[in-house]
Amino acid sequence: MTSLATPTRIPLNTLAIPFGLSGLAAVWTGASSDLGWPAAIADALWVLAAISWVWLIVAHSVRGARSADSLAGQLRHPAQGPIAALVPIVGMLLGATLYRLIPVAGVVLVVASIVAAALFAGWLLTFWTSGSLQADSMHGGYFLPTVAAGLVAATTAAEVGLTALAIGAFAVGILFWVAIFAALMVRLATRPALPAPLTPTLAIIVAPPAVAGTAWFAIGGAQVGPVEYALAGLTVVMVLMQVFLIPRYRALRFSLGFWSFTFPFAAVSGYAIEWLVILRPFGWQGLAIAILAGITVLIATIGIKSIRLYFAGSRQTHAAIATAAQNPAPTLAPSN
Repeated sequence: MTSLATPTRIPLNTLAIPFGLSGLAAVWTGASSDLGWPAAIADALWVLAAISWVWLIVAHSVRGARSADSLAGQLRHPAQGPIAALVPIVGMLLGATLYRLIPVAGVVLVVASIVAAALFAGWLLTFWTSGSLQADSMHGGYFLPTVAAGLVAATTAAEVGLTALAIGAFAVGILFWVAIFAALMVRLATRPALPAPLTPTLAIIVAPPAVAGTAWFAIGGAQVGPVEYALAGLTVVMVLMQVFLIPRYRALRFSLGFWSFTFPFAAVSGYAIEWLVILRPFGWQGLAIAILAGITVLIATIGIKSIRLYFAGSRQTHAAIATAAQNPAPTLAPSN
């Protein structure tokens, strides 16, 4: 009689799935409003993001309860730990959407998620200052607990009417964007290249100025001034960096890590559409539609490939189990 091995915890990078879907839903929400389209597609994407968020939280909890690995150990892992911040970050985005339907529930979810993100960031910063991390451990995901959490908190707090909280969160996001960007660039320039599984996290570098720009528009309204131009210029430079990284991305084998591309590029897409709506250059509607179509195709492609990867992995697992059942390991005979 054989026993199944104790399962390992689900990798935290799977949490990028609802994050990417939320980013796409946000782009469709803004574009539908600007172009006068029905909100049906955006609403469907928000529902899909919410389902995937809840499902993954439950899946992580159930698998974690059966695993010998501790949650604290996973959160302290130099590669996986920072990605856990995506749970409250997605909660903020869903809360701001819920606010349009049920204001009280939306505010509660946004505030609760911001509090959870702040507590996790405080705990993680304390761990980071313990001297147990190495420079080679850093990757783009280190933006998530403080930078992404702060800037998304600023956007969502402003959307639910909590302007003072939004400004405070914006300051947190900007401070840590400067600090972590400097540390990450030193690591990338002076240490060995990121391993292939972590290379997609380089896409996260493009997100902070775009998310900051969106947050600033949410706080101050659709007006253009020095801050808006500064954030737009920084976004352009970060986008150019991503363009020159395409050859490195194309050399990668597909994995769930590709979900790291989804929210950052969705954030840039949404920010670009916001600028088109404000400036209204000739043919801006066509450009907005092209951007919307491009980001939708990108995320849909990653989603389809992820489903295929999942079923391929399931078939391999079932085949391995069947082989083990047909060819059981021999038992040791007792010695005389």
